[in-house]
Amino acid sequence: MENIRNNVIDVLKQCNDPELPIDLWNLGLIYDLNINEKDDKFAVDIIMSLTTPGCTMGQYMIEDIKNKMASIEEISNVNVELTFDPPWNPKMMTEEGKVKLGL
Repeated sequence: MENIRNNVIDVLKQCNDPELPIDLWNLGLIYDLNINEKDDKFAVDIIMSLTTPGCTMGQYMIEDIKNKMASIEEISNVNVELTFDPPWNPKMMTEEGKVKLGL
């Protein structure tokens, strides 16, 4: 399970916010990540946010995540939900993310 989780996080680090030069994971937009075993495969449930509620790129980012997760053959299903509770703020970024943005 740990290996699958690491693979999922690696994929999330390949999905960038179209408006910022940083990936969704390090930007802190991934609020929750659940991986459950299902018939010798894994189902991935992600709850994520956007930097602003008015961002029009949410569906694009969701599709990007799903398309890139398809590269992990052990995954049978990916569900991505958007939330704005709590609202995203720069304090949610990882240290790596803050360095990438020069904060």
